Amino acid sequence: MKLMFASDIHGSALWCEKMLAAYEREKPRKLCLLGDILYHGPRNDLPEGHAPKEVIKLLNPLKNELLCVRGNCDTEVDQMVLEFPVLQDSAAIFIDERELFLSHGHHFDPQNLPPLGEGTVLINGHTHIPKAELVGGIHCLNCGSVALPKENTPHSYMIYENGVFVWKTLGNNENEEFMRYTP
Repeated sequence: MKLMFASDIHGSALWCEKMLAAYEREKPRKLCLLGDILYHGPRNDLPEGHAPKEVIKLLNPLKNELLCVRGNCDTEVDQMVLEFPVLQDSAAIFIDERELFLSHGHHFDPQNLPPLGEGTVLINGHTHIPKAELVGGIHCLNCGSVALPKENTPHSYMIYENGVFVWKTLGNNENEEFMRYTP
């Protein structure tokens, strides 16, 4: 099964459209959004193309294809306008005899691991920096940020297919693979 992971749209319709174009190209079974969908937060500048109402219009038609977890910028008010659940703090997916634990990253991250069994894959966003590392037997993956990448990293998303995670770019050099990890 093919899955797509993306995080930190922060209300950018421009980057949400680019993410959804990648979603159409990739054709995964689910698009897993790892939080911070509509609001940019007090520590971030407004992202390019900031238009939260447009992001709502882009995502609501896909409500049956989305699996989301709550980011630190997501609130009950967001849930009132989004037609898919966005307020659960974490989710677990069991695929290819492996557990994928999804979290935004503001509660659970490589420095604060949830109670997981060895070999589990923790997937989050929050830092806006793509990364893969093994910490205490847990594979910790960060898909980066759709709209506000940091530390000179690209606008990005991540694909899981056939036991391999692949990070790809949005925007310039769209769909270009720049990182790969096999747990």
